[in-house]
Amino acid sequence: MKEKRNLLIAGVVIGVISVFLVLNGNPKNMGFCIACFIRDIAGATKLHTAAVVQYVRPEILGLVIGSFLISLCFKEFKPRGGSAPVTRFVISFIVMIGALTFLGCPFRMILRLAGGDLNALVGLFGFACGIGCGAFFLSKGFNLGRAHEQRTLEGAALPAVNVLLLVLFLAIPALFAFSEKGPGSMHAPVILSLAAGLAVGILAQKTRLCMVGGIRDTILLKDATLLIGFIAIFASALVMNLVTGNFNLGFAGQPVSQPDQVFNFLGMFTVGLGGALLGGCPLRQLILAGEGNSDSAVSVLGMFVGAAFAHNFKLVGNATEAGPNAYGKTAVILGIAVLLVIGWYYTYKKKEA
Repeated sequence: MKEKRNLLIAGVVIGVISVFLVLNGNPKNMGFCIACFIRDIAGATKLHTAAVVQYVRPEILGLVIGSFLISLCFKEFKPRGGSAPVTRFVISFIVMIGALTFLGCPFRMILRLAGGDLNALVGLFGFACGIGCGAFFLSKGFNLGRAHEQRTLEGAALPAVNVLLLVLFLAIPALFAFSEKGPGSMHAPVILSLAAGLAVGILAQKTRLCMVGGIRDTILLKDATLLIGFIAIFASALVMNLVTGNFNLGFAGQPVSQPDQVFNFLGMFTVGLGGALLGGCPLRQLILAGEGNSDSAVSVLGMFVGAAFAHNFKLVGNATEAGPNAYGKTAVILGIAVLLVIGWYYTYKKKEA
């Protein structure tokens, strides 16, 4: 009962924070988006050259730092890892391709729904189906291997990088690229964004908030506890959008949303399947990385590289035309095929070894 109450409270607070960020400058229906914000940071650090999506998003830095600090305070910082790092990198890379085809992570999918974007409903169906596919592998014994205890420096490496990036962003902003137009140019004040990231990082760490985990547990264990947090995020963000006039029900005219429903479904199918194989959604990977999990840190790095690759090779969904191009569609289909091979291999082939 306490866990459900905490998830409910955390979800309500996070939903309010997300809409508050939009009211103060973040793109509409994008108060928080792990995929979009990682992509923006990849652009700001010049890993890709898409001029409209370049900004050092303090929300992402705050998520990791907040998780790191709260885990230290409650003695939950436990450096561990070593479970198929290269495979995790590949899975995360593919997850990012899927997310940028849909134009959002599971977190933004919920916020888009709360803003009335019905394209996100198609994405939700794809996401659930992808997790269902991953749950099948999990039920048959899928396992990327056991994580082992590691040295403190290994677990603290990614949080330290986030602190360094924050210091450089605040002290020497000229080092980075910044969008002059497009989504990357829309952002809340730095202090507000950082405070929001820290708050959400702390809340997500203490409640184990994870939408992949919630749907996975519902399928495998008949336990929907973890979904309470995201239902609360949706409800509070919906109320905030209705009150502030930011609710627009429909498929057309939605901010940073692409109209190809087949690839809205397949993009989020990729995210769901990959998240199930990784053991958590993109938000959860950031939080676990803050707790010292180097496997999740590798997953975060895979998402950064995937975001840069997607934009450098123009694989992303296009909000102003007809969705992803042929190369983007091919990348999603190939990505799903690779994920299915990984699922098969770590479920069946390893048993023969």
